[in-house]
Amino acid sequence: MKVLVINPIMYTSETKNIKRAASIKDTMMYDFCLAFHEMGHSVTLVGGEPFKPTKSETYPFEVLWWECKCQKVCMPHCLPFMPETYRYVKQHRTEYDLIITSEVFSLNSLMAYRAAPDKTIIWHELAKHNAIMKKIPSKIWYGVIARLFMRNAKVVARSVEARNFVKKYCMNTDVNVIDHGVNLDKFKASTEKDNSFVVCSQLIERKKIDGILEKFAKYLDLYNSTCRLYIIGEGELKEKLQRMAQTWGIAPNVIFTGKMTHDELLPILSKSKALLVNTVKDNNMISIVEAIAVGTPIVTTDVPLNSTYIKDYHLGIAKKQWDESDLNDVVSNSEMYIENCMKYRYKLSTKQRVEQFLEVKK
Repeated sequence: MKVLVINPIMYTSETKNIKRAASIKDTMMYDFCLAFHEMGHSVTLVGGEPFKPTKSETYPFEVLWWECKCQKVCMPHCLPFMPETYRYVKQHRTEYDLIITSEVFSLNSLMAYRAAPDKTIIWHELAKHNAIMKKIPSKIWYGVIARLFMRNAKVVARSVEARNFVKKYCMNTDVNVIDHGVNLDKFKASTEKDNSFVVCSQLIERKKIDGILEKFAKYLDLYNSTCRLYIIGEGELKEKLQRMAQTWGIAPNVIFTGKMTHDELLPILSKSKALLVNTVKDNNMISIVEAIAVGTPIVTTDVPLNSTYIKDYHLGIAKKQWDESDLNDVVSNSEMYIENCMKYRYKLSTKQRVEQFLEVKK
């Protein structure tokens, strides 16, 4: 089968000033396309040019970078507009058996669907209206554009919440849900854990890393004074968070590693007692998927859409507000949580995601 995957936004950028990464080989969409390739399919990945890596890379499948136009209005980090989408899909639609695009609220998904309606599947993540400009553009898009021009588009949601939201506007939304996947050949699991927790996150306001530091400080005081916390990531709040750790007297127990590649972070992630998440605004978090894939339980707020199956399958703790007692709980019951993660990890395989899409395409 010949597959085209159109995913302009290769990784999250909080601002319009996109910082180009050195490589795309640690992105979820790269691993997704790699799974297609390894299963014998011919796949082409399309990304927005602003996300093209800084270093020259070779890939086992075709990767195209299309220019994003009208960037003052259609900012590439949130609403990229690639006119090449319509021209390319229209010209090459007979060559492809399956076209996968990202998000219903997307000019590129609209163009791909209009150019090849019988071959396009929209992989949708958002479970509520985008908050930009008081939700007005989002409400117009879903209420008018999607209902008129994408009404019968085949949509597959990445969570139950996203499915329940988007099916109000796109009548051909599939009942099945396909979450983010993980390359299990790369993400090796471990049941042996060190005396540590880990955070994998941008160090920005909505992630509320300061709250994690506060709860960890109380955990050290009440339960385990020798435990370590690895904070993997970069962001504008890094220095402030480092000062907080000093002020609370926990700096010797907190290690700020900076941004890491998958090869660098996996030994830490797979050996940690739990991944800690304190976000107040997120959709499906790939870091949660990656942690479960290596057998590491989760302690999170109930904001990420992943929290639904964390609760259902007892893969850790997901609640409105967690605290130091929950850290103690996940450690005290680590054997159960780790065993559940080890069982669930196979559901997260990118190759299973490929099989799910092929089943939807039938």
